[in-house]
Amino acid sequence: MKRNYSVTSYRQHHVRIWVSSPHNATGYYTVYGEEALHADHFNTKLSFGDTQTVWARTGYLGFLRRTDLTDASGERHDALYVVGSLDETLELRGMRYHPIDIETSVIRSHKSIAECAVFTWTNLLVVVVELEGSEQEALDLVALVTNVVLEEHYLIVGVVVVVDPGVIPINSRGEKQRMHLRDGFLADQLDPIYVAYNM
Repeated sequence: MKRNYSVTSYRQHHVRIWVSSPHNATGYYTVYGEEALHADHFNTKLSFGDTQTVWARTGYLGFLRRTDLTDASGERHDALYVVGSLDETLELRGMRYHPIDIETSVIRSHKSIAECAVFTWTNLLVVVVELEGSEQEALDLVALVTNVVLEEHYLIVGVVVVVDPGVIPINSRGEKQRMHLRDGFLADQLDPIYVAYNM
């Protein structure tokens, strides 16, 4: 079964994923069994190029990459990698960033960082890092975190919060609950080891 994938430009690396297939849904079902149609998600057409094909907007971001895998004809093909939900993106300085990109950079910056999560607060980027090591390293992490985010993403970190392992909430599917973390930060419930404000 051949499916068509469309990608609309979204920053340099990630694109919005649209799907066209005979198996596309026409809407969501509510708890009452009624179909709630969302024409903007399930019945979208391009405004240029092929304006007749009907697309479903998945709400996810991804990218295409050439692989060494071959199809039935023996030709190499592209693979679609799903990065995450469009709803999770952060808007800073008029651009959107996906948290996973920033979090990956931060985790790679030091061996004592067990986990990381980012969110925005009053137009500031907040980086929460779980420290797996001595508390004396907490102060050193602040400079590392702010530098790596500036160098790799050209963003200024507004707040760095260093916490114990296990503070960043994870759901049953292994996904970070960034909004719950943000709520805990705003309610002063994270019990941080160290907090640095760069305002």
